[in-house]
Amino acid sequence: MGALTVDHMTASGHEWDGLVRIWKETDAPEGCRVEIIEGIVTVAPPPSNDHNDIADLVQRSLYAVIPGHWGIYQTLGMAVPSRDGLYIPDIAVAPRQALRGEEGNYVPAAAAELIVEITSKPDAINDRLKKTAGYAQAGVPLYLLVDSWAPGGPTVTLYGEPKSEVYRVLQAGKFGDPVTLPEPFDCTLDTSLFPVG
Repeated sequence: MGALTVDHMTASGHEWDGLVRIWKETDAPEGCRVEIIEGIVTVAPPPSNDHNDIADLVQRSLYAVIPGHWGIYQTLGMAVPSRDGLYIPDIAVAPRQALRGEEGNYVPAAAAELIVEITSKPDAINDRLKKTAGYAQAGVPLYLLVDSWAPGGPTVTLYGEPKSEVYRVLQAGKFGDPVTLPEPFDCTLDTSLFPVG
């Protein structure tokens, strides 16, 4: 899989509409993830079994604590036009009303209460840097990065308190360390269950 390069401009109005049109029209094999990252339309292969297993474990923990009017979504587009970005996070937790108020197949990233990205080897750098800055700029309150491909071994980092394009690290550890999500989630993820590829 590869990337389609699009002129990188500050996406506003016409430029953003053009990026979204290309994104919608990109013909990718079923199961592949098509995203816009800093003005570049990318296509990633379907996630690995370990990746899907981690997503399921996190999702199960979240269902036990979220309010009934929120949803957990694995294929919801998150738009960050100010960074020429339209991301498809592994997990997005958002009020259902945010989806019902929007037509199409994406919502503003600011609608999310929590984003979870689980790295894949080919695009780990995007999750670590570009998407982290994008979610922070959008004001997503919590960003959980599950990095199976981190140098030195798999890690989990919880970011919060976004300001501009920067998050504060609320907690960081390796697979096996518990990760506590603050209010409104108030739950602890058991990362010892995460498979290590």
